[in-house]
Amino acid sequence: MLMSQSRGSQNTYLLVPILLIALLLSAAVIRGPNLVCLSGFGSAIIVSAPLILATFSLMALAVAGRGTVDLAVGPLLAFINVTIVKLNGLGIVTGPFGVFLVALGIGVLYQLFFALIIIFVRVQPIIVALSGFLALTGINLVILPRPGGTAPDWMSSWGLGNTIFSPILLIVLLAIAAWLLFTTTSFYANLRLMGYDERAAYTSGVRINVVRIGAHIIAGLFVGLGAICYTALISSGDPTQGTTMTLTAVTALVLGGVSLSGGRGGVAGGLLGALNLFLIGYVLATFNFGSTQAFVTQLFYGLILVLSLLLTLLVPIIGRYLHFISPFAAFAVLGCVVVGIMLYISTRDTYGVAVAGEAFKSNPDVMTRYLLLPVQSGSGPALPDLTPLQKIVFGFAVILAVLTFTVRVIVAEAVSVRLGAFIYVFVSALILLLFLVVGQQSHAAGILATGQSLGIGP
Repeated sequence: MLMSQSRGSQNTYLLVPILLIALLLSAAVIRGPNLVCLSGFGSAIIVSAPLILATFSLMALAVAGRGTVDLAVGPLLAFINVTIVKLNGLGIVTGPFGVFLVALGIGVLYQLFFALIIIFVRVQPIIVALSGFLALTGINLVILPRPGGTAPDWMSSWGLGNTIFSPILLIVLLAIAAWLLFTTTSFYANLRLMGYDERAAYTSGVRINVVRIGAHIIAGLFVGLGAICYTALISSGDPTQGTTMTLTAVTALVLGGVSLSGGRGGVAGGLLGALNLFLIGYVLATFNFGSTQAFVTQLFYGLILVLSLLLTLLVPIIGRYLHFISPFAAFAVLGCVVVGIMLYISTRDTYGVAVAGEAFKSNPDVMTRYLLLPVQSGSGPALPDLTPLQKIVFGFAVILAVLTFTVRVIVAEAVSVRLGAFIYVFVSALILLLFLVVGQQSHAAGILATGQSLGIGP
């Protein structure tokens, strides 16, 4: 009963990151329309992947309780990064198998050492984390005094970001799937119970030390994967990014509704928190702050961290009045709105140019393939000839259908503790539709550019 109530409370905490990601994604698309294209999505996946995996690493430890927040996650990720680059430069480790073995091995060994100190030396986790942060920051500068070096050759294509489907996306999807499978095990139930009340878990027969060591090993695997993605992103080594990554990952963790006191956390919250932080940086990059750009970005990260901590105190109070709203229903409704904005931004120029272009008048097949409307007297698209009454009836029918679907989702998901299969299918269909239209828009834009270069365009 307690775990069921806590799951419902956790879902309430997802309302904040869901609302924020809808606002930020809309602002990002409006401010930077280049995001809505195949290369834009691909670049977003490459850039956000290290942050997502670092957040998952922190989440595994935060759920374990005792206020375990590994402040060394950023320097540890940078340590693995510079180690891979250094070993590649020496010709010791160059192949994919060796790189993955080194990255995952270093992550697991560090987290195992972290766990043993907490368990047997009985030092507070925050002290061990801070010590690791300072030590690894210095060691990174010893290994690589300044950014440089080169990543293995086979990684060069991973960080291009010119397509959505890449090895980096596969790593992120496997990490998400692994966490979802992990939540179905009894080990995860023991981990959450230990995070809620360690004494109660001990008296219930849970092997506290084994569970804590397992949580640290899982965290080490995630940070190792994050280091591989980060190395592919920059194609070199950088020992100076530890502080920034730690601050960003902790902010994403709190923003995703993960409790720093333990017992509450999920893949949806961690993923939404990391994506929100990426979108904040993307939106701020569209403004010209000059030499203070980095300072402004860090300022916003700090403000969001403080506001997120304050919201964790207000969400239980607000949740009493909004308990009938399912976060997943809100995600579906806001997702429809955001996808509509993205489709409009990505296709408005194509429609406008294609309607005026003479090159498409003689080829109706191209117009049909790319969802282009026919030209009427060379002045604009031919709209359906509807009477005012027909337009009112048609609009009323559409609104009624949307409201019926929305109410149905809210009622179904408000009493459900898990995301239903229908919503999974619906959200997946929206994403696939978005990719389809954006892909067709990119091909249409290429045809238009070819027509203009031949002198047959507007």
